[in-house]
Amino acid sequence: MTKIRKIVLDVLKPHDPDIVEYSERLSEMKYVTGVSIFLAEVDQETESIKVVIEGSSLNFNLIRRAIEELSGSIHSIDAVYAGERIVEEVDTPQDR
Repeated sequence: MTKIRKIVLDVLKPHDPDIVEYSERLSEMKYVTGVSIFLAEVDQETESIKVVIEGSSLNFNLIRRAIEELSGSIHSIDAVYAGERIVEEVDTPQDR
């Protein structure tokens, strides 16, 4: 089975719990080595956040379940990095 090393998610969540609690909860999951969460947008009742999770063998179903338990919903999977190492995105002339 291919190992997911990094995943980037667009998540909609209520104001509570805050992103500190989100990051603590996700970072406690098995095989997770790091979590970054960025606030993208805030409205009266919800927040849109960008969640970046890195690890050695991430389980998307467990991640999704943890986000749902925190009253969040995944709007999109924006990037997935899999394999023996993380290959970072690079700019090409077409991107300019």
